[in-house]
Amino acid sequence: MSRQPDPTTEEHAEPLGTPVHDEYAAEAEERWGDTQAWAESARRTSTYTKEDWQRHEAEAAALSARLADAMHAGVPADGDLAMDLAEEHRAHLSRWFYDCTYDLHRGLAELYVSDPRFTAAFDRTSPGLAAYLRSAILANATRQS
Repeated sequence: MSRQPDPTTEEHAEPLGTPVHDEYAAEAEERWGDTQAWAESARRTSTYTKEDWQRHEAEAAALSARLADAMHAGVPADGDLAMDLAEEHRAHLSRWFYDCTYDLHRGLAELYVSDPRFTAAFDRTSPGLAAYLRSAILANATRQS
């Protein structure tokens, strides 16, 4: 990832396709600002270019589409394919933001269904995807134990 000047809020939001809401950033920092994961994510993302964010989003969208395909094909969330996709999701977070341990991944899985903003983001790809991903993440974390 190449070092470029820090993007403005608008430049950061543009490749993501959604506005960046200061209240969400403040809420996230209040909840997780004192964690190692937060510090690592801030360190990494401060160097990302517009192209890096576009690549991240393309990878995330492709993974979400593959998860939705598995869900629609009737693949059980605790089946090998779904758990492998959950592992890809964990690796994606680790590659782009912070070392996503299985415990952290479990916590995110719960957030995906307990916070309507996260649920809506996943369910835009396909209704029910947030719950399916949650189940796959939990099954994968158990498989890795």
